[in-house]
Amino acid sequence: MILSKRMMAVLLLVLTMLAGCGERVGEGPKEETSVQEGEAVSPGSVDDQETAEPDAQETEGGTTDMIEPEQLAASLLAGEYERIYNQMSEDMQEVVSREDFESTAKSFTAGVQAFHPESVVKLNGAERFVWLDDTRTKGVLAAFGPDGLIEGLQVLPLETFPETDGQLTEQRYALPFKGHWFVFWGGTNVMTNYHYAYESQRYAFDFVKARNGMSYEGDPQLNESYFAFGQDVLAAADGEVVGVVNDVKDNKPLVETNENEPAGNYVVIDHGGGEYSITAHFRQGSIAVREGDRVRKGDLLGQAGNSGNSSEPHIHFQISDSPDLMTGKSLNVKWDGGFNIVQGETVEGAQD
Repeated sequence: MILSKRMMAVLLLVLTMLAGCGERVGEGPKEETSVQEGEAVSPGSVDDQETAEPDAQETEGGTTDMIEPEQLAASLLAGEYERIYNQMSEDMQEVVSREDFESTAKSFTAGVQAFHPESVVKLNGAERFVWLDDTRTKGVLAAFGPDGLIEGLQVLPLETFPETDGQLTEQRYALPFKGHWFVFWGGTNVMTNYHYAYESQRYAFDFVKARNGMSYEGDPQLNESYFAFGQDVLAAADGEVVGVVNDVKDNKPLVETNENEPAGNYVVIDHGGGEYSITAHFRQGSIAVREGDRVRKGDLLGQAGNSGNSSEPHIHFQISDSPDLMTGKSLNVKWDGGFNIVQGETVEGAQD
C-alpha cells in the first residue's frame, strides 16, 4: 500500500510520552503529531470490558455519540469514519481532511476481519491503545485526551521478524529490579516497542516506576519527582562486568537529552555463551561495580537515573550478542518463570 507523503505525516500522536530508543538508548518523552498509515491494563482484557454509555459531543452537524476508547478499532473497521473524524481534536482536523481520512482508513482496513487489543497504556494523564489484526501485520494506535477527544491516530503496516521473535536467549534472566515497575516499551512490534525497528535494540525494554497512573509527583522537571529516580538496579544474572560508564550527568526531565552519549551511564555484563546484558541510564555516580568484577544475580549495580538520550528517569534493559550496544544484535529475553512481558503491564521483580 502506497500513501502520499502528506498522509504519512498525518495520523500519529499528540502526546508527551517516554519514547523508545530507536538507534539510541532511552530516547525519552517526545511530542509527535500525525495520522499515519505506513494504572496498566493487561493485553487482551479490553474485549472483556463492558462498553459504557457513550457521552455526547457537539459538532458542526449537531450532537453525536462519542466512541469509547476501547471501541475505536471496531468503529474504524465498521466504517464509522464520520463519527471518528468528528471526535478528533481540532489540531488533528487541521492536519487531515475528512475525505483524506476516510480514503486512508478504507484502504488500510480492506481485507481485515478483526482488530484485537494488544496493549493499553494509561500514564500521566494520557491514554494510548494498540490493536493488531489477525495476521499481526496491520496495527492501529489511538491516543485520547482526558476530554475523550482523539488526540492521535496511527494506522500502520507492521514489519515482523518471526525467526528471531521465536528465538529466546539460552540463559534465563531476572528482572533488573525489585518491586513493581511499569512496562512502557516492550513487545514484538513497533507500536508496543519502539526499539523493534532497530536490530541492535529490537527486544529491549524500558521500565518506569508508576503509582496511581503517574510516573512522578510534584514538579515534572525535577528528577527527584520521579518514582524511578534513585531506585536500585540489579544484575539480571551471574556474570563478569565488561563495561561501565558512571560520569554522565543526569538530564533535566522533559527539557534536555544527551544524544552524544545515548546510553548515558551504563553497565555491560558478560553472562557467557555470547550473551551480554546492557542496562542504561543510571544516575550519575551511582554505579557500584567496576570492569572485571564478578557479579551474582541480584547484586546491586547502581541506581536508576536520567542520563544519556533520556528525558525521564527509567531503566533500559536488553540482552545482546555483543557488548557494543550499537553494533550487536538484540536477543529476545527468556525470563525467569517463563513469562512474556509486553507494553502496558505492571511487572514485579522478586529476585532472591
